[in-house]
Amino acid sequence: MHLAHKLRGTAVLLCLVVPTLATAADPTADAQAAAARWDQTYNSGDMDGLKGLYAADAMVIPKGAAVSGADKIGAFFAGLKAKGFEDHTVKVQSAQMKGDLLLVTGRWAMSGPAEGGAKKAFEGNWVNVLERKGNDWRTVLHTWN
Repeated sequence: MHLAHKLRGTAVLLCLVVPTLATAADPTADAQAAAARWDQTYNSGDMDGLKGLYAADAMVIPKGAAVSGADKIGAFFAGLKAKGFEDHTVKVQSAQMKGDLLLVTGRWAMSGPAEGGAKKAFEGNWVNVLERKGNDWRTVLHTWN
């Protein structure tokens, strides 16, 4: 009976611990959480917080010239926000770990200005490469179309 009690206790412990380990090792969940944090930070207008989501040497590659460095990236997105681009969302479609890097693809959407002051929906494909720094993720490469 003593062995049965130990086995039951071990089974309960595994039921509590294994789901936590599985979640922590789920790159798609990590990627969607990082994307949701980015969306929330951008949509709230917190550009200082937004640039903190990027590595110091990160690159953003929009249409046109690449933007390098967290400060310039923050200024780039502040400019978009000031022009009326808002309600940004990302839906992660795939995520793959490569060492301390997380390679992520998905779809983005947001609204922005159209002719005559109306709002227009924009959407496209999205790619991010994130680097693990302790328990956090920092974007090192961000591009979309």
